Amino acid sequence: MRILIVEDEKSLAELVANRLKKEKYVVDVSLDGEDGLYNALMDVYDLIILDIMLPGVNGIEILKQIKNNHVKSKVIMLTAKSELEDKLLGFSEGANDYISKPFHIDEVVARVNAQLRIESIKNQTKEFGDLILDLKTSDIINQKNNEKINIIHKEFQLLEYFMSNPNQVLSKEMIYDKVWGLENDSISNNLEAYLSFIRKKLKLINSNVQIKSLRNIGYKMEYNNEGTK
Repeated sequence: MRILIVEDEKSLAELVANRLKKEKYVVDVSLDGEDGLYNALMDVYDLIILDIMLPGVNGIEILKQIKNNHVKSKVIMLTAKSELEDKLLGFSEGANDYISKPFHIDEVVARVNAQLRIESIKNQTKEFGDLILDLKTSDIINQKNNEKINIIHKEFQLLEYFMSNPNQVLSKEMIYDKVWGLENDSISNNLEAYLSFIRKKLKLINSNVQIKSLRNIGYKMEYNNEGTK
């Protein structure tokens, strides 16, 4: 899962980011409101940790834009303000949780895990065609013959993204932003390699789900119900 931290205090942002990376999250950081708003509206994050007092655009305005543009990210407000009015304002604009500074880093981790667990508990698997992706075990299962195989971290993230958007064309840029993050500049070969690994594993369990390459456009997950390759 992927998290955006919008916090202008660089040392604090890096502290939180590094701790969350140890929890196996993909984390991006924005150090001002304008950059934070731009990244938030990309709608590629499962959760956004958002400070209120920011240069450029404040956190409440970013939160309003997130909700007005129907961005699906959960939002945890992170701020030095602790007055009841500020908390009520954040919640009224759609924040999911609120943490006041100073805080213990383990509290941030616990609240992040809680918010993302709420979503994952709703659905422990993703399904498309004959394929099941177990979100807890990282197994892919052919529901017709019960054959299964485990997939590793990046394979899991890629397959989860495709299974969340079946029969849709996903450009390389969309995939890069969702899976690798904003700062990775050496991912093209990695993407092709991981997709090759996924395709091989789909064949190993005899799944008829395919990830097709569309020249100069991107990729598309389809289900071949006829069983022909």
